[in-house]
Amino acid sequence: MELAIAIIISLIIGVVIGRYLLQMLFKKQEREASEKANNIIKEAEKQAEHAKKQRQLEAKEKFLQLKSEHEKEVNQRNNGITQKENSIRQKEQSLSQKIENLNREKQDLDKKNLKLDQLIELNEKKSEEVELLKNQHIQQLEAMAGMSADEAKEQLVSSLREEARSQAIMQIKDIVDEAKLTASKEAKKVVIQTIQRTATESAIENTVSIFNIENDEIKGRIIGREGRNIRALEAATGVEIIVDDTPEAIILSGFDPVRREIARLSLHRLVTDGRIHPARIEEVVAKTRTQIEDEIVEIGERTVIDLGIHGLHPELIRMVGRMRYRSSYGQNLLQHSREVANFAATMAAELGLNVKHAKRAGLLHDIGKVPDDNPELPHAILGMQLAEKYKEHPDVCNAIGAHHDEIEMTSMISPVVQACDAISGARPGARREVVESYIKRLKELEELALSYPGVEKTFAIQAGRELRVIVESEKVTDAQADILAADISNRIQTEMTYPGQIKVTVIRETRSVSYAK
Repeated sequence: MELAIAIIISLIIGVVIGRYLLQMLFKKQEREASEKANNIIKEAEKQAEHAKKQRQLEAKEKFLQLKSEHEKEVNQRNNGITQKENSIRQKEQSLSQKIENLNREKQDLDKKNLKLDQLIELNEKKSEEVELLKNQHIQQLEAMAGMSADEAKEQLVSSLREEARSQAIMQIKDIVDEAKLTASKEAKKVVIQTIQRTATESAIENTVSIFNIENDEIKGRIIGREGRNIRALEAATGVEIIVDDTPEAIILSGFDPVRREIARLSLHRLVTDGRIHPARIEEVVAKTRTQIEDEIVEIGERTVIDLGIHGLHPELIRMVGRMRYRSSYGQNLLQHSREVANFAATMAAELGLNVKHAKRAGLLHDIGKVPDDNPELPHAILGMQLAEKYKEHPDVCNAIGAHHDEIEMTSMISPVVQACDAISGARPGARREVVESYIKRLKELEELALSYPGVEKTFAIQAGRELRVIVESEKVTDAQADILAADISNRIQTEMTYPGQIKVTVIRETRSVSYAK
């Protein structure tokens, strides 16, 4: 019991001592916190005081700087005012000097005017005497010539006018004849130099491609079971594939050279790979089509680089590449356009025109033949619209649209491009036609002219580029011959298809024959 009481008393004493110690600890911490807060406040007051002094110093420096600038500006203004005052004083002195000089000159001028008045009076008297003598002389001449002075003057002017008119007419005729001769010589010179300086190659395209194979066993694999492979290939490429008895060859027929090339390359890949079935055919054709499109762009870029043409729109470059797979009357369209571009550049240089514009117009003049849309528009107009769409120069656009006379020529390079187009298309070996269609076209030309009354004979000459029509002189007059030539040319233009242009010549002659017996 006593032990428990001692323990309780010890606990109570321990609690009391603990509370006392805690109170002492709290008081100590409170004192330390208070001292720390006071120190922080004092430090903040010191910093504030320092910042205040710093701001005051900066304000004083700013004030002194502004004051210095203001004093400098005031001094500058004062100096300017002083300079202006000095300038005004100098001008006043100069004006005073000028006024004195003017006064002196006025006095001298008054003296000279007095002398001049005297001279004028003397001159008037002499003029009256000269006029009197002149009238007397004219009266004596009129009496001797038997006509008045006005009549003599009119007669002299009339004779001089007639003589001048006759001389002018003769001189104009000589100038016109010389200009015609010189222009003809220069034109021939430019055309011949253009043709000689431009290297040409002849490339022939048609509607059939030949795919060579190693042996005829591959034909069966290309046809496939019940023809499924060949049907899939035709459906994917749009080209007719003809597998006949021709040894080691398969014929690809189609009007579009791009499709034929895709079909040829696809067949080559399929035969080389050996896996030929509809799914594989579609995959290979898709890859080949992508490859051909890339190749078309590459051909266009290589063409414009070779010709030195810069800044061409990417879509126009792609169309230039597609020209490689187009042909016109057997002439490759890209080769033809390159020739025209080189011709036009050479001819423009000879004539002193813009060579760059002429070369661009020559390359792009047949660009309207490439797109498959807008078939109702002439290719020249469509090409002009494409050039305008892709921001080509107006002179280039006009040359493209006017090279077949669809629109009026407003640029100097337009007739150059037209002439170069004719040169490229008309040179030997440039274009070819199937013999049957060529002969048929010539016969149709002659029959069309023979259908007119009064026509006696017709001859298609120069490979169908000229049609000579001989008429009966008793039935057709000279005026009717001109009308007949225009009518025939209009019918040919509207009813027939032909390369270049056709010259229609109507010949009417009268022969008088007599025999001496």
